[in-house]
Amino acid sequence: MAFINLENVTKIYNLKGANVTALQTTDLTINQGEFLALMGPSGSGKSTLLTIMGTLNPPTSGRLIIDDIDVYQLNQERRADFRYSYTGFVFQQMHLLSYLTSIENVMVPLAVSKYSRKEQYFMAETVLEQVGLLNKKHRLPKELSGGEQQRVAIARAIVNKPAIIFADEPTGSLDTNTGNEILTLFKKLNETNNQTIIMVTHNPETLSYASRTVVIRDGIIDSDTLSDKEYLCSEDREV
Repeated sequence: MAFINLENVTKIYNLKGANVTALQTTDLTINQGEFLALMGPSGSGKSTLLTIMGTLNPPTSGRLIIDDIDVYQLNQERRADFRYSYTGFVFQQMHLLSYLTSIENVMVPLAVSKYSRKEQYFMAETVLEQVGLLNKKHRLPKELSGGEQQRVAIARAIVNKPAIIFADEPTGSLDTNTGNEILTLFKKLNETNNQTIIMVTHNPETLSYASRTVVIRDGIIDSDTLSDKEYLCSEDREV
């Protein structure tokens, strides 16, 4: 059963008085528990598609339905609540707060939660242990390696147990070995917690970690492929 469903979604930006189509009419269905890689050249529309699915960027037309909820029909306050409950974000630039320790950075999303400070601390410790950084919970970002900083960012993204993790080039600023460690962690989260992961990437070497790859070119989905390399044309699967 479809967990995420985009119906006739388009995105047009107005740049200096001219309309630029970033995403042409798009239909896409994603099941719960999939690890989907979004790939395409620069300017293809993959990041636009990611931010629309992440409820950060309203489409010009069309609908985004997640778990039977028509997300962009929600008002801003309810959509923010939805985003908190359902989503976690990991970016190429980790956006860690330099003056906060690892555990304090992880606790940031919980600041508006119903949990007590003690409960928040325990939740943050739990996910730091999950990403292998509990022993560095009191370190500042500058005291961590790039890979460790990204692990803290992942812990922050999963601390509220989101159903969906959105990752935009999460290994883009890391060396190959560290990047592979991060992707292995994503795969573990996907398989262990059944969390849906949607990852934008430009690197074909990262695709082996995903269960499905969608290639987008010029704002149009060009191909949709399972990890076993079985090609799924539009007649076989909604795209």
